[in-house]
Amino acid sequence: MEFKSLKNIESSFRQIRSFGIVFVCLCTGIVGYALWSSYKFAEAQRQKIYVLDGGKSLMLALSQDLSQNRPVEARDHVKRFHELFFTLSPDKDAIESSIQRALFLVDKSAFSYYKDLTEKGYYNRIISGNVNQTVTIDSLACDFNSYPYRVVTYARQMIIRESNITVRSLITRCHLINSVRSDNNPHGFTMEKFEVVENKDIKVIDR
Repeated sequence: MEFKSLKNIESSFRQIRSFGIVFVCLCTGIVGYALWSSYKFAEAQRQKIYVLDGGKSLMLALSQDLSQNRPVEARDHVKRFHELFFTLSPDKDAIESSIQRALFLVDKSAFSYYKDLTEKGYYNRIISGNVNQTVTIDSLACDFNSYPYRVVTYARQMIIRESNITVRSLITRCHLINSVRSDNNPHGFTMEKFEVVENKDIKVIDR
């Protein structure tokens, strides 16, 4: 009888211990799930920004990872530089304004190229000849696997005169480095080692 009682006590103890282990595991699982859910919720909240519309209404917007937009910003940065630097009109003030805005996006290598063209009288001939010059970007080859990023730009120049239109092939290359964002450089890039690889006539169209 005594042996049976001891056996029942031992059996009960095992059951209580099993229930205790199950209970502890269950509590641990609940706590772990709660922590994981809290982390996911906090992460989702960090992806949201609130924007004041005219100081009146509060709008919800989703923020994106900065790295996702860098290739797009890099291509737009290079494209914008070429549009400012190579699109010219026969107006001295307009030329100087465009060139100055373009030089905010690049290092002194482009300034050296600009000074060389100035000394050769390139801009004076555009003004005196009433020439309009536009540029169209065909494609950009960007290598984002190594830093600084290497970029090759393929474009076409249209040199528009009263008598004809000259179409030129323009190929440039440069390196892109990260820099500080500003009103003059909204994408936060600087072009280094800018050089013109090719700039030659393709065809001349009589007007």
